[in-house]
Amino acid sequence: MQLRSTLALAVAAGMLASCTKNESGPSNPGNFILTVSPAATTGVADYLLTAQTLDSDTITTKGNGVEQDGTYRYYVTHNGKFFSMLYGQGNPGAVTAYNIQDGKLNKLTNFQTETVQAFAPVNDDLLLFKISRNLTAPTSSWYKVNTNSLTITSEGTVNTLEMTKLGELAHFTWLKQVGTKVFAPYQTINDRSFNTKYPNQGSIAIFNYADMKLEKVITDTRISFIGLYFQDGLSVQENGDVYGFSPAAAITDGKITTTKPSAIVKIKSGTTDFDQSYFFDVEAASGGLSITSWQYIGNNTYIVHAAAKSEKTTTYPAGQRVGIVNVVDKTYKAVTGLPKLEDISDLTTNNYTPKDGKTGYVGVNLKDGNSFVYKIDASTQTATRGLRVEGGSITAIQHLK
Repeated sequence: MQLRSTLALAVAAGMLASCTKNESGPSNPGNFILTVSPAATTGVADYLLTAQTLDSDTITTKGNGVEQDGTYRYYVTHNGKFFSMLYGQGNPGAVTAYNIQDGKLNKLTNFQTETVQAFAPVNDDLLLFKISRNLTAPTSSWYKVNTNSLTITSEGTVNTLEMTKLGELAHFTWLKQVGTKVFAPYQTINDRSFNTKYPNQGSIAIFNYADMKLEKVITDTRISFIGLYFQDGLSVQENGDVYGFSPAAAITDGKITTTKPSAIVKIKSGTTDFDQSYFFDVEAASGGLSITSWQYIGNNTYIVHAAAKSEKTTTYPAGQRVGIVNVVDKTYKAVTGLPKLEDISDLTTNNYTPKDGKTGYVGVNLKDGNSFVYKIDASTQTATRGLRVEGGSITAIQHLK
């Protein structure tokens, strides 16, 4: 069955079918949404919890929340709705959409799509990409899901082998709306393990969003690839300037081979080329650290996760150090007040900020099983412990009005 008809049937069915999963009301209703992977060894399914505040209090998965169909879920809020997407690992993936009423999540629809590896809000849509990792089948597919009608309005394909002109596939790390265009940074790969013969370049495919026509590909040899697998490496500032970070994590034969530093590059507002006058060597500024994810909080300021070279063992490292970066001042400052590095299991990378230029929130999961939300004050580079989450590990922090 075609994806379009599958979605149409699923939307209709989703409105009528009763749900067998636990959807009990939250004990602490609010407009903050926390996704939690429960502490279990079998039958794990992510939960959605709501909270009134991130600065204090305790919430738990026990008897509360909305149970998802499976783990490996990815989340995005757009157009007043919260979308939960199941990564099907080669199988079709479920997409569930919610709004929020009186502090409680209200399911709008549930449907299946192809499993996608990149997605992003564009206008009133979600743009989804299913990306090929097979050199002999280099067609990647895109879908536009309208967030008002909750239907797929158009779909198409792109040959991601022809795109690179290198005999390797373009594998998008993420997608970003920039005006009427979509910027898709990518790493070139020659197998499913993300190996490349070209570890010392970063490229962005630029599409016209209206028809998804590929307009151009731009490449910068001062860096390795931009972003990370399932990590958004591009950010659009208030003035329209675009910044991108490279984690310096390209691999060949399973080992990191890039000789370029972790760095930030720039595309000036209204242009579609890298600004050769701008280069921020983050490794030099931070004493040898590489950015592995970031959160733009406004006013040229980012909360970043970073890893030391010895901690980068794959092409998708997950840094557990937290710092503050200003892309105009070209500064990196370490954040204090977090638990000891050796006590941290992982940090959330899908996080909330009020975009006030000062504040962001990060989920911190500890090796002893405790999980907390920490408030980061970028102006003082300090972290303060806030909401406690019991019964699992925090995987995302979002907010709906």
